Parts: sequence; C-alpha cells; structure tokens
Amino acid sequence: MAVFGPGCRGDAPDAGAPESSPAPVSPAPPAVSEDQRPVILFVGTSLTAGLGLDPSEAYPALIQQKLDGAGLDYRAVNAGVSGETSAGAVRRMDWLLRQEVAVLVVETGANDGLRGQDPEATQANIQAILDRAREEDSPPRIVIVAMEALPNYGEDYRRRFRAIYPALAEANDAALIPFFLEGVAGSPELNQADGIHPTAEGHAVVAENVWKTLEPLLAESP
Repeated sequence: MAVFGPGCRGDAPDAGAPESSPAPVSPAPPAVSEDQRPVILFVGTSLTAGLGLDPSEAYPALIQQKLDGAGLDYRAVNAGVSGETSAGAVRRMDWLLRQEVAVLVVETGANDGLRGQDPEATQANIQAILDRAREEDSPPRIVIVAMEALPNYGEDYRRRFRAIYPALAEANDAALIPFFLEGVAGSPELNQADGIHPTAEGHAVVAENVWKTLEPLLAESP
C-alpha cells in the first residue's frame, strides 16, 4: 500500500531541520472558552491541522459534527501543527493540557518517518506524551493514531516503524486507530495536488475512520 505522511512538499519542519527550512506553523494559545463541554483534544501534524483547507473541513471539525449528531456532549479541539515531529508534540503538552482534556487523540510520527528517525526514539516521544497526560488530576482517555513509513528506508525500517503504534496502545491500555488514512492514501481524487494531504473529501473519509474507534470509546462510561 502506498502510504503518505505530512512533512514534505507543503509541511514546514520543526526544530532540528536544516536552517533553510521555515519554522512550523504554531496555533494560537488555547483560549478560555465559555463552552464547558469535555474536550476531545486532537494533537497532530498537518494531517490533523488540515493543511490547505479551511479549518471547518479538517477531520476534527467533522468529528464535532458527528458528536453533535449523536448527542454526545463533547467539544473537539484541533491542535494540529504542520511539520511537527513527535519531539515537537512532547514540547507542547504542558501548554495544551492547560485545558482539562477528557480524550486525547495522538496523531504524530509521520514526519519522524519521513526523516528516517530511529523508531525507538519516536516511540519514546509518544510514550512521553502519554506519561504527561497521565499526570493530570483527571487523566484523559487515550486514542493512538497509527501511521506508516514510506518505503525509502527499506522494509526493515517500515516494519519497525509500524510496530510502534500497536505496542504503545497495548502498553498504555489505549484505543488504536490502525491507519487513519485508510482509503485515502494513494487515491489521487482524495488528495491535494501534492499527493500527500487529503482534500475536504479525503478528510471526510478520515473522519469516518477516526469515528469508528472514537464513538465506541465515548459510549463507554469514563
């Protein structure tokens, strides 16, 4: 299966990239909201941010529509940052967890894979995100979004990278989305001109993939 991730031809790498690379696009600080619904926080890369689209077309906004339609009283918050690696996501967690989070959806690592970063380092970074979330007085439930590496670094690297996500889910009793670009990756009509980032129609498919895992989790008692 052809697999694509953020970080090239449209993403801006974060710290550690060559000096000629632009800095990642940071979102505005979390605003104090009068909306007191429990937060579902989507931490991710350009695939979550919705690079090239209006924020209302990115999958977290579509998840909000599904929540509302199902009568589930949650607020979806998009904390995607284009070009971010797993190390960058770790650095943001203190800041992001200033708001109380009921469910944490973690989509990170694709940019690590594009750079050929050691999968063990990526796994350690994601584990650090989960450990930080558990420090909260009311720790969020966790959903881990699995990603795939491109074939550039060989089959052994792809195998080791692929193994990160189920291992983390099992070790942390977390829900796992096996591959949220299922049905989108490699489909020209569902991706923008770069062949990497989903179109609005592609994000609708992604939202369905995420919802299959998220809805049963929300239906359970916290």
